Amino acid sequence: MLDFVISALMALTTVATPASGVELRGTAWIGEQRAANVVVWVDAPQAPVLPPPARVVLDQRNLAFSPHVLTVRVGTSVEFPNSDRVFHNVFSWRDGKRFNLGMYPVGAMKRQTFDRPGLSRIFCNIHPNMAAYVMAVDSSYFSVSDAAGAFTLPLLPQGTYTYHAWRPGGATLTGSVTLDSGTAFEIHWS
Repeated sequence: MLDFVISALMALTTVATPASGVELRGTAWIGEQRAANVVVWVDAPQAPVLPPPARVVLDQRNLAFSPHVLTVRVGTSVEFPNSDRVFHNVFSWRDGKRFNLGMYPVGAMKRQTFDRPGLSRIFCNIHPNMAAYVMAVDSSYFSVSDAAGAFTLPLLPQGTYTYHAWRPGGATLTGSVTLDSGTAFEIHWS
């Protein structure tokens, strides 16, 4: 049992735009600190499916993955370029997508498709200090909070949605939010 309680606060607000939907904006908090790398997504089966980005990259540079946390829609192919000065061996061996891209040199790039929902913990077999997370979600409506804890989800039709929030080291939270021009709510990790 944990001898401390993790308290996280996520204040969410929405901004209405005529005829196009509601933009969900928020700030992620852990205790009184703004929290970067918080993944937020909503289940929106009735909302239009947004087009996928042309390219999704989890780079290897300066013996680190960039970004540290990446969110993709299920079925997305992620590029893993080696932009470093040394060989890397990218792999994920538990949870989410399991794979091993093998060792590859500077300037090389490999791809992996995340074909099912879930969290994949990404590591380098050669450099044990390298770690990243890829969260594959079955939704077009997701975001990762920036260094200031801010995030914005794409425009959604007004209505009630199930939301999810996850952060490294924390549990996934699930709840309900009704989006209209004045929606605001908080999420607490405890």
